[in-house]
Amino acid sequence: MIRGKLWFRCAAMHDPVTPMVARPALIGWEAKQRQVDLQIERSFNGDELVRRMKGWVTVDPQKVIEIVSRFGRLKVLDDTELVIETEKSEDFQDLQKALAETFGKEVDAEQISKK
Repeated sequence: MIRGKLWFRCAAMHDPVTPMVARPALIGWEAKQRQVDLQIERSFNGDELVRRMKGWVTVDPQKVIEIVSRFGRLKVLDDTELVIETEKSEDFQDLQKALAETFGKEVDAEQISKK
């Protein structure tokens, strides 16, 4: 398993940024005829987190998701950190090429070395 960081360019500052979950979403319910005192915390999955970057980064996040899914998948580790996972090193390299061909320097995939 190969893991990497996905770096976008910030729409405001044009520096590399990657989304992370600062705290899980708090989801509750509103009922028409009663009070519901139930709330759940839920983190985003990788695709949901990247989709939420629309307007904050210089590319269309949905297009990034489509390209990543051809070679691997987006995942949120420990409910906070966004990573890309591919099965083989070649898949990760092919992903890097596809991102560069499609987005130029606006999106980068950086392999995370094993500790």
